[in-house]
Amino acid sequence: MESRLIELEIKVALQEDLLDALNLTVTRQQQQIDLLQEQLRHLYQLQQGASQDDTVGSLRDDIPPHY
Repeated sequence: MESRLIELEIKVALQEDLLDALNLTVTRQQQQIDLLQEQLRHLYQLQQGASQDDTVGSLRDDIPPHY
């Protein structure tokens, strides 16, 4: 009976370690997602500003005349 209790305690300890590791992984992933979303918002704002700017031409305007 005592060995069974020890086995259960060991399993619980290992599961707690695994849960902590998974929680850390999820936390890091959420931080990465938050950063990527912020970068995407910034790029979207830059793109919106560039499309509204009258001085921005098409890529065809950047082609040298000999093409």
